[in-house]
Amino acid sequence: LMKRNKIILVLLMILLSVILYYFMLPPINLTAPTFWSYIFMLGFIYIMLLIPLTMKDNIKNRTFNIKPTKGIKWILSIVISIIGIMFIITFLSTPLFNAKKYAKRITVDETRKFSEDVLPVDFTKIPLLDKASSQKLGDRKMGQATDWVSQFNVSSLYTQINYNDQIVRITPIEYDGLIKYFTNRKDGIKGYITVNSVNGEAKLVTLDKGMKYMPSAYFFENLYRKLRIKYPTIIFDQANFEVDNEGNPYWIIPTVKYTAIGLKKEITGVIIFNPITGESVKKKVGEVPTWIDHVYPAELIIEQLNQWGEYKNGFLNSIFGQKNVINTTKGYTYLVLDDDVFLYTGITSVSGDESNLGFVMVNLRTKETRYYAAPGAEEYSAMASAEGLVQEKEYDASFPLLINLNNKPTYLLSLKDNAGLVKMYAFIDVTDYQKVVVSDASLGIEAAAKKYLGDITDYDENNLLKKDITIKSITGAVIDSNTYYYFTDIDNNFYMASIKIDKNVLPFIKVGDKVKITYSVSTINQVATIEK
Repeated sequence: LMKRNKIILVLLMILLSVILYYFMLPPINLTAPTFWSYIFMLGFIYIMLLIPLTMKDNIKNRTFNIKPTKGIKWILSIVISIIGIMFIITFLSTPLFNAKKYAKRITVDETRKFSEDVLPVDFTKIPLLDKASSQKLGDRKMGQATDWVSQFNVSSLYTQINYNDQIVRITPIEYDGLIKYFTNRKDGIKGYITVNSVNGEAKLVTLDKGMKYMPSAYFFENLYRKLRIKYPTIIFDQANFEVDNEGNPYWIIPTVKYTAIGLKKEITGVIIFNPITGESVKKKVGEVPTWIDHVYPAELIIEQLNQWGEYKNGFLNSIFGQKNVINTTKGYTYLVLDDDVFLYTGITSVSGDESNLGFVMVNLRTKETRYYAAPGAEEYSAMASAEGLVQEKEYDASFPLLINLNNKPTYLLSLKDNAGLVKMYAFIDVTDYQKVVVSDASLGIEAAAKKYLGDITDYDENNLLKKDITIKSITGAVIDSNTYYYFTDIDNNFYMASIKIDKNVLPFIKVGDKVKITYSVSTINQVATIEK
């Protein structure tokens, strides 16, 4: 290249690299995939600029050499070498060679007892509203604030937190586009929305001073641009919006490290960022204040739990033998225990059947992980069972909450109509999803629980008796929308059986039929199973 063209090329590359960095905001960190995306894009831009400048020199010198120049060859050689080294390092760091290390990314305590760790349910502290319902309530609250709704919109974050012993979802208000950013940036955003997950109360909380540094802000008031300038080498995860015990807003940004390039993601700490002042402080894991609830992203926890279940007996076993290979179920939800937010999800076999082997609860601040062995219904099977009981209403079931009801793990879920309003509650026995009771939400959650406890009889399987009987009389009765059958045998013993025991047998039993039953002895014997 001629000297003049070389100067032009250098200046263009400097300008374009700054512009590209401004928009991409990659960490200057060799383990970050976005950093290498940035480098490769610069290499591509360099080649695209070099080609026309080379052609211009060829035309000026009346040469028509279309072969790659030394500069292009040099760039291509470097790119190919980097790609080759990256591929080798990344390949050697995969689970194929490091299965045990991947399995140990999360430490799971398998000695816990559910009835000891999880206190009997307190219905005044149960987050009955899921994110979708909370979002509808929050958006409706924003719509009532006419001065706000014309200038701002509501973020879709709705982070679940424990705020002064109240379970709430919280979400910031954001700028609604570039024009409205300019008209409002002087005062900033003076509010956020909270939705009580227990009673559904939505509030628009106003601040004395506005939040200036937000994801929806532009230029150097953009949250991630502000962070990147101060922490150029740190890899950020998705920011969470939380408030401290006094209601002061903060962005909580987990910091990340990788093995090789983009592998074995782990959280090293958080940056606590004040969106009003722009001040921030970095804390390591273990030093995070207790008012912060979300340090570990739920998706990362699910990934690590799956690798714990898949790779603890080696990589080849995870593909071929699959002995003791387990996975999390497809969904998850949040529980609040001991002033912390826990992620809950079921554990099932890799074969993908409709039952759980147990479930795990993970503290999202400390990553303390507890496993409880409790064979039973997989969450989506329980949801389908509840929906099926009122299928004519076409309600949608929320992902179940796991509660301690009568010292037994029990699913609690909401049934919602097309508008997202909670119409019914359902309680489902974890060990048997056929034991399900639904109740009108207008009667209250405690009334629904009493109905469930009155309907579901606990059987001690070790004390059940077996017997062949001949039916002397039988009659049916509907109590609280549930069907029961009362019958006597030829020895004048009395029995009661719920339709849920076997809906394909009980309705067709008649006088004189001989049946086999297992039952628990009582004044009216409680039938556990029945077959003709």
